[in-house]
Amino acid sequence: MADFAQTEIERRLTLYQVFLKLYEHHSSLLDEILQLENLSQPSLKKMKVRYVHGVVDTSTVYLMTNLCDNQTQSLRQSQQIWTIGRNQNSGICIADNYMSRRHAAIQYIDDQGFYFIDFNSTNGSFVNGDRALEPIKLEDGDRIRLGNMTFDFFVNYTCRVLPTVAMELLMQLVHRKNDNQVEILSFRRDKQKYIPEKVDENLEIFRNSRLLENLEHYYDNFSSEQKSEILDRFFSRQIP
Repeated sequence: MADFAQTEIERRLTLYQVFLKLYEHHSSLLDEILQLENLSQPSLKKMKVRYVHGVVDTSTVYLMTNLCDNQTQSLRQSQQIWTIGRNQNSGICIADNYMSRRHAAIQYIDDQGFYFIDFNSTNGSFVNGDRALEPIKLEDGDRIRLGNMTFDFFVNYTCRVLPTVAMELLMQLVHRKNDNQVEILSFRRDKQKYIPEKVDENLEIFRNSRLLENLEHYYDNFSSEQKSEILDRFFSRQIP
């Protein structure tokens, strides 16, 4: 019995050592396994995906992250340097005993991109499983581990302007049918206008209502012809 117990202890110690080595060199793999385990749960509400998102647009550079106060925030810094650590004065303050007070930073360099820098921290920093011994340029989708904290880094350098919404879809946003009536969304949630089915009554109520004012306010960028077409299509749908 004593020999069996000793063998069991040695086996567990060996497994523990293997686990430590695996976590040290392939921490991201273990994190993915743990996330897959969370996916099997009946709800994903308790699953917290941590991230830092670097945004570069024409006017400014900033970070978006949910590492601060457990809520998503935009962080702007005039020097384009975001420090990370246990120190409350850090740009990204994380209460982790395995993290140094001034652990690391993310820096943006014009015309180059975002870089991750470790401040010679006690427990080190890892980017995609490799220890950050010197500044590392961050790419979209990189995984960073600091102390017990692991998060994903995303970066956005481009902005795409979408085309205008089709007139038919705009009409669906203006009203919806409900029991032979049309509900006009005045874009004020406290007030709604109802128009009967008859066209003549529609016209009278329309003239006495603030619908025209609301439409003009909502479609400020539309020409007079476009506004007229919207109204024509709206009233044509009321004809039996």
